[in-house]
Amino acid sequence: MKFPPARFLASERERGIALVLITTVLFVIHDGISKYVARHYPVTEVLWVRYLVHVTFMLAVFGPRMRLNLVRARRPVLQIVRALLLVCSSFVFMNGLRYLPLGDSTAIYFLTPLLVTAFSAPLLGEKVEARNWLAVFLGFGGVLIIVRPGGGMLQAAAIFPFLSACCSSFYQIITRKFRGSENPVTTHFITGLTGVVVTGLTWQSSWAMPVLPHALLMIAQGFAAGVGHYLLIEVFQRMGPAVAAPFTYTQLVWAMLFGLAVFGEIPDAGSILGSLIIVASGIYLARFQRTGIRGQRFEKTVPEAEDRG
Repeated sequence: MKFPPARFLASERERGIALVLITTVLFVIHDGISKYVARHYPVTEVLWVRYLVHVTFMLAVFGPRMRLNLVRARRPVLQIVRALLLVCSSFVFMNGLRYLPLGDSTAIYFLTPLLVTAFSAPLLGEKVEARNWLAVFLGFGGVLIIVRPGGGMLQAAAIFPFLSACCSSFYQIITRKFRGSENPVTTHFITGLTGVVVTGLTWQSSWAMPVLPHALLMIAQGFAAGVGHYLLIEVFQRMGPAVAAPFTYTQLVWAMLFGLAVFGEIPDAGSILGSLIIVASGIYLARFQRTGIRGQRFEKTVPEAEDRG
């Protein structure tokens, strides 16, 4: 399925940027709905519905053309490990949304690319230069400004998006191992299928049939995520990650606006300043890494930095 080019967008890059901006809105819609419905239902139930919609969407769009190729992976065990990391990331992030403002949760989660850089040295043997480490430390400084350690619910609950970012960073490192060997559509489908199975195994008596408005919201949540991640595949066929990175951070702006409009969450000066520091650190790393950590150009890939399920 290809999206027809918009006539007013002259280049592939402009079309890619437009798709990036659309995905950021879709992901915020996903997170906002997650925050709301997780107040009424167990998180695992919400995730199960979300993954079920994900798999159904993938089957409808790609099933007729790819058939069994949807599940034919060259490294199936690593695919499942990767998917489990994403399920864990989604689970802890959604739990954090119960206690944290949407904007703060999103900002802390955006530590993910900085953590990928930090973990790349010991896990992938990559040489990370001093200026990149500086960006990592500045990003952590931004989180400290948001959280303002010293006790209280906000400080304790901040562990949820931080753990989510850690799981997501390992998930992305595994994704990099698939470069050039796995079909991204297959990878995305296996992620959803694993999510359905794993969250389904957590069934408990507290699961309840959602009332119609909540059921529709859950379906919309899954649809927003499924379409958003498919659009990411389209994005990175048009541009490199370094070009797209500055525009992905508009998700943080939408998250703060969504939190304000829907949940009455007013970001304070510390949250805004800390978020700006994290964004600046992440953009710096993305721009520097367009030529590679060792000075070698990275291959164009389909990263899923904002993928939480």
